[in-house]
Amino acid sequence: MELEKKYYSISETAEMFKVNTSLLRYWEKEFDVLKPYKNKKGDRYFTQDDIRNLQIIYNLTKIKGYTLQGAKDALKQDYQRHYSQSQAVASLLRIKAKLLEIKENLS
Repeated sequence: MELEKKYYSISETAEMFKVNTSLLRYWEKEFDVLKPYKNKKGDRYFTQDDIRNLQIIYNLTKIKGYTLQGAKDALKQDYQRHYSQSQAVASLLRIKAKLLEIKENLS
């Protein structure tokens, strides 16, 4: 996932991961590594670090099937390994999307 902006709104972030904004709010409460900036109105803006941490949380919970507590424990035990794995998964998903696009254009 290539990040271009400094801050992403909660709706932009939810779209990146194809999840509901309510799930992002829930994960924010559950995971200490998520600390989006909030303006005076309370609107959340996720930084590039938040997006990277969301990639890890998404990979652990949605792809690997960890429970929330399991994902929390995994992050505490070996953050770097899980970060590397989430980066690899994100790359593979981009490749898959590109291949599906090519396949669609061939039809």
